[in-house]
Amino acid sequence: MSTIHDLFQQYKPRENFWDEMCSEAGIREPYSVMYEFFKNTPVKALHEREELSKKLFMRQGITFTVYTDNEGIERIFPFDIIPRIITAKDWDFIGKGIRQRLKALNLFLKDIYSDQQIIKDGIIPGELIYSCPHFLRQVVGLKVPFDIYVHIAGIDLVRDSDGSYVVLEDNLRTPSGVSYMIENREVTKRIFPNLFPKNNIRSVTDYPLILHDNLVSLSPRQVKNPGIVLLTPGIFNSAYFEHTFLARFMGIELVEGRDLVVENHHVYMKTTRGLQEVDVIYRRVDDSFIDPLEFNPNSILGVPGLMAAHRKGNVAIVNAIGNGVADDKAVYVYVPDMIKYYMNEEPILKNVKTYQMADEDEREHAFANLDKMVIKMTNEAGGNGMVMGNKASEEELEMAKQNILKNPREYIAQPIVNISTSPCFIDGKLQPRHIDFRPYALCGPNGIEIIPGGLTRTALKEGSLVVNSSQGGGSKDTWVLMGK
Repeated sequence: MSTIHDLFQQYKPRENFWDEMCSEAGIREPYSVMYEFFKNTPVKALHEREELSKKLFMRQGITFTVYTDNEGIERIFPFDIIPRIITAKDWDFIGKGIRQRLKALNLFLKDIYSDQQIIKDGIIPGELIYSCPHFLRQVVGLKVPFDIYVHIAGIDLVRDSDGSYVVLEDNLRTPSGVSYMIENREVTKRIFPNLFPKNNIRSVTDYPLILHDNLVSLSPRQVKNPGIVLLTPGIFNSAYFEHTFLARFMGIELVEGRDLVVENHHVYMKTTRGLQEVDVIYRRVDDSFIDPLEFNPNSILGVPGLMAAHRKGNVAIVNAIGNGVADDKAVYVYVPDMIKYYMNEEPILKNVKTYQMADEDEREHAFANLDKMVIKMTNEAGGNGMVMGNKASEEELEMAKQNILKNPREYIAQPIVNISTSPCFIDGKLQPRHIDFRPYALCGPNGIEIIPGGLTRTALKEGSLVVNSSQGGGSKDTWVLMGK
């Protein structure tokens, strides 16, 4: 009978890529306990666990939406049952780097919507900021509680071929995926209940409690039970499962724009018992749709008059309106400079080398090496508008060039990173697949808390470097180990 020991022996990492489980010397120490646990287990048992995980995801309704999928708009989120493991030492390094980065980004947002000293001192070109579609003049001078702009952040990391962690992008507007992080853990506990006590794995389940406490602290009214709501665009949003999940676990109301009304610069929720005042809004609606009186006049997702109430200090909004200027992929280039400028420190986590297509010399370099580059639109997400130079046809590369030349500000180019691989159980075998990592940070009056885990996204297609769920990717549980 074939055992999992055989699968481990047959596992072949990809050459020239860092593999999370294996080195040239064999299985890495963090994975040794899992290997010892598994090695005499029949492969059939792993198949049974995989089937159980699919049933649990189906039963829980753990889905995401793909708008262009001809088979239907909702899919069960693909899940790989082999966890990704991060050592305590690596986690400590990641945590320090993320805290440093978020402090600088928060200082940047405060500055850019007030004195703009970073522009005056020539650190960042003013033209780059003013041309960003997410730089909102409507919030210039607007004060936010405790000067916190980024309350919730998802910082995307990848591991390069030498094993070093680098930042791929910052998500500071309405970062998603945390519900999958929590549900992945719950499913893994169900399918491998005896594995957890042996591995000293840190918990991720405190996220909703910490977030709720932070939301309460932002209330403009000093009342025992402030009114807190989660504002969703509705059931057709790709992350609607997450909206319902978080509202339920935090014990707050899930509302749409039509459920709220503004009167005398105060926000109220409509209920069967009359209007109830709302103090804090955790919004999952994009800036441009949040208030039709100030942004998109055709929006039916937001609340007319919300921004006026916000300016008066009568309601707090999480994350802050206008954060998108800080996670624009062209502004990303300057985050290391922000760290040096605001904090007088060297960046702990490095950026991926990035070429600005608005710069003629950098554009020429990228065009000369396009087959080794990934082209990204500066304000798109989910892999939209991305061209992988090593996979694209000549026609696709030429089209990318023409699109860049039409509007170079909208594009960046980066060398293709040899992102790390992790073993996945696919077709009855352990196969290497490329992964990234999104840890989640919660920023409140008492500091920054980073949940000891995160969302490891997996490119389930062999050889693919694109991990986005909308592009065929999945995810796996992420274990951060206790210890030194």
